[in-house]
Formats: sequence, structure tokens, C-alpha cells
Amino acid sequence: MISPTAEYALRAVVAIAQAGGDAIVTPNIAEVTKVPAGYLAKVLQTLRKAGLVDSKRGLGGGFTLAKPAKEICVLDVVKAVEPIKRIERCPLDIETHGTNLCPLHKRLDEAYELVEQTFASVTIAELLDVPGRSTPLCQKGQMIALNPPALKTR
Repeated sequence: MISPTAEYALRAVVAIAQAGGDAIVTPNIAEVTKVPAGYLAKVLQTLRKAGLVDSKRGLGGGFTLAKPAKEICVLDVVKAVEPIKRIERCPLDIETHGTNLCPLHKRLDEAYELVEQTFASVTIAELLDVPGRSTPLCQKGQMIALNPPALKTR
């Protein structure tokens, strides 16, 4: 339903949120999220441009959330990197349809709308606070370590 890029962005934002305000460098985010570091760097820059994460260079640098996790919803992250494409007109370019969608495409667009509504209703903070056996990033029952070797904050 969402692209690999959106999935990577969500993993990165969750990992950064789990650090609780400590700056995390790209290689450490890549390690815990299982996202290729080179690609992750591009995703993080896109998230920075969207105002979802902040970055600081140098000693003690890395990435932090630009605002509290409770103010960032899943849809914010997805839209920043690859928005869900709604169906606004006939994908088959049948001119007689105009802006009226056939029953199939109307239902598909309604499903996309429900996905958007669901993503908008879930914050990153809520993902961190779900009780159960899995942690937000499926780390075999353990929260992501904030100290070496899993994550170095400096």
C-alpha cells in the first residue's frame, strides 16, 4: 500500500523518536532500521526539508525530531516522501468519464481516502506506546538500544 521509501521514512522517524531527544547519526539509524545508509541519507534530507526532523553536523550531531512525536502523524511522514495518489479522474483517460469515476475507481479512491484518514489518526508517539510483544521496529522484544553498538548518539 505504501512505497518502500515511505516505509523507510516511517522506520527512521520511529527510531529517532525512540532516542528521546538525543541526536542519532545516519549510520546508526540505518543499522537499527535495516535501511541502506546511502538511501536513508536521502530520505532523512527529505524529512528535514518537510520540517519533520532536524539535523546538526559535527560532534554531538545527528538527527532529532523537529517537533514532539505526539504532533507528527503517520500521514505527515508518508506525505513528506511519497504522497498517496488519489484517483481524481479516469486513469484510463476515457474522456466521457470526465471527473466522474467509474464504480471500480470510485471504490479504490474511497479505499485510499480511508488509508489517509487512518494514517492521519495515528501519531508517532502512539506507535511507541502500543503494548504487546513487538516493539515499534520489530527488534525481537527489545527497544532499540541508545548506547553502542546499536545506536551511538555522538
